[in-house]
Amino acid sequence: MEKVISSLVQSFEKGKMTRRELVQTLAVLTLSGGTAAAQGLRVRNVDHASVLVSDMARSVEFYQRVFGFSIVSEDEENEIVRLGFDGQILLSLRHEATPGVIDHFAFGVEGFDAESATRMLESSGVTPEPANIDYGFHFKDPDGAIVQLSRVRP
Repeated sequence: MEKVISSLVQSFEKGKMTRRELVQTLAVLTLSGGTAAAQGLRVRNVDHASVLVSDMARSVEFYQRVFGFSIVSEDEENEIVRLGFDGQILLSLRHEATPGVIDHFAFGVEGFDAESATRMLESSGVTPEPANIDYGFHFKDPDGAIVQLSRVRP
C-alpha cells in the first residue's frame, strides 16, 4: 500500500495527475476494503490529506463549491482549515509559501497507541518525528514523503 501511495504522490508532484485525481484515487483506495497490518499496525483508512495553499479563502471556497465540504475545524495560529462532512476531516488546508504541494497524508490506525506504534516503527528502522498533535505523529517514507499515523476517528 505504501508503494502505491508513494507512486501516486510522485505522479501528482510531477504533474502527471491533478490534485483532484489524487484525492479521488486515495478515496478509492480507502473504500477498497483492504486492511493493512504491518508490524501490528492495523491501518483502517486514509484519514486525510494535507494540502499547502497560497490563498486560504480561495481554497476553502473551491473545495466547498466543488466537493460540498464544510469547515470542520480551524487552527488560526497555524493557519490551518480542516474540511469534510459530518464532522469527519477529509482534507486539511495549510497556508504556506510553497502552495500546491501535498504536505502529508494520514492513515487511521485501529487501536492507535503512540508508544507501541513508536516501538514498532523504530524496530523497522523508522523514527517518528515529535509533533504537537493530539492524535498522532509523522514520519517519512524512503523518498521523504510525510506519513501521519493517527487513531481511527469515529
